[in-house]
Amino acid sequence: VQLQASGGGLVQPGGSLRLSCAASGSMFSFDNMAWYRQAPGNQQREMVALITKVGVTNFAEAVKGRFTASRDAAKNTLSLQMNSLKSEDTAVYYCYGDLLSTGDYYWGQGTQVTVSS
Repeated sequence: VQLQASGGGLVQPGGSLRLSCAASGSMFSFDNMAWYRQAPGNQQREMVALITKVGVTNFAEAVKGRFTASRDAAKNTLSLQMNSLKSEDTAVYYCYGDLLSTGDYYWGQGTQVTVSS
């Protein structure tokens, strides 16, 4: 199973970007799909947005009201619309998917988002 993330780039503060993630090689729909990010100098990835198979969405407090997420459960695709970007949103963003019945989880390769003037 592979997750392919795309859409990162350089944007000025206040700008917008849209990230996309597509999964291939899986016969099953992920139970949860999510975006995580790892900021420069941080050892851990933090959850940005998570969507369950039935569409329940959870966002990190830092992005509420600015980011929206959507997924197509049947196609195992996930997107993240990021608006009103701030310098502190600068990070590598990773797509994530899991299968609770097997305990398997998968990470995409990461896409760099840089917010800078």
